[in-house]
This record gives sequence, C-alpha cells and structure tokens, in this order.
Amino acid sequence: MNIKDNLEKIKRELPANVKLVAVSKTKPAEMILEAYDAGHRVFGENKAQELSQKHEVLPKDIEWHFIGHLQTNKVKYIAPFVSLIHSVDSIKLMKEINKHAVKNNRIIDCLLQFHIAEESTKFGLNLEEAEHLISALKDYPNIRFTGVMGMATNTDDKTQVRREFRQLHYYFKYLKEKYFKDSGYFKEISMGMSGDYKIAVEEGSTMVRLGTAVFGARNYQNKQ
Repeated sequence: MNIKDNLEKIKRELPANVKLVAVSKTKPAEMILEAYDAGHRVFGENKAQELSQKHEVLPKDIEWHFIGHLQTNKVKYIAPFVSLIHSVDSIKLMKEINKHAVKNNRIIDCLLQFHIAEESTKFGLNLEEAEHLISALKDYPNIRFTGVMGMATNTDDKTQVRREFRQLHYYFKYLKEKYFKDSGYFKEISMGMSGDYKIAVEEGSTMVRLGTAVFGARNYQNKQ
C-alpha cells in the first residue's frame, strides 16, 4: 500500500474542480507526512483534540478540515486554525463557533450538514432547519457558510446513493438561488467517501472525503 500512488491515482480520476480531503482520522502523523511529501495539503479529522495535536506537530501550510460531529465544548481546540468545518447542524454550535472565531479574530468557513441518508444515526438538517440557521447568520458575523455537506446511506444500492446525493445537490441549488445568489464563496458540495465518491462526483460534488482510498484500511487501535 503506497499513499503516494493512491493519491496520484485518485487525483487522476477526479475532475479539476473537485477537492480531495484526505481523511486522516486515527492515522499517525508519519502517515500524514507521507501524503504531505507526495504533495497533498488538505486533510480531514473528526476529533477536535486529535486535530489540535496534529496541527501542533505537522507543517503549518496544511489545510485542516473538521469533518465529524462537532461538540460545542470542543470548538475551542480547532478555532484558531481550522480551514473549514463541514458539520454545522445547530444554532447552538453556530453560537460557539462564532464566539471562538471572534476570540481568534477570524471568520470561520462552515458547511451546512444535511441529513440525506435513511439512517437515523447520521446527524444533519432538513431544508427548513437549514433556512433557520441561514436566517440567524446576521447574529454570527464571524461565520461564513460556503456550501453544504451530507453523507449517503451506507448501502450497496447505488440507485439510492445517487438519489440521496442528487437531493443534496438540489438543496445546494435552492439555497444558492434564494440566499447566496451573489456570493461567490457559496460553492461547495461536500459529498462522497471512499465507497461512493465516484457517484458523488457524477452528481455534482466539489469536495470528496476519502480515508481508506488514500491511507488503506482504518486502524482502530489508535482510536481515542
């Protein structure tokens, strides 16, 4: 298993407008450095403290994305440096992100996480809830919504996966037209993981989150 070869293969397949987020959760700094040395700069983590520790020891030009469910009491660990938070799904979380963004004199880019899967274990908004969050933005000037994120059902039914990704793309277009028509920064559709990213790209994804496809099978020993 060669991380450099994996990255080159994936990047050859992806259209130029699709960003690859290498999901490095549970992976040691050495493996991330291997990807970094192969020229990759965008990494995704789902635990705030682990992300903070990795940020401390790894090169400072890495673009860190937070891709998991973010607890409000963990925002402080990543607010000083995180490039994009993929998983905003409540006013409570917006309030906390804004508070720490102000403290760090930053505007933090975020995505609205939609619930598109037929699995109750996944987090996310429906359209009405997303509109409620957008209408609250005026109270949180240090947050900028740059698009949407969602996870499809973990199933072998490709038709269902495609339908769910198509739904997310519809939400994006609806919100863009209604709220962000003149905002060039509202442009991201984060969807697609190692098992389904090719379908996601066909359905309009601008950002895929790949762990296994880049780093190989997940190592659960490191789980914190």
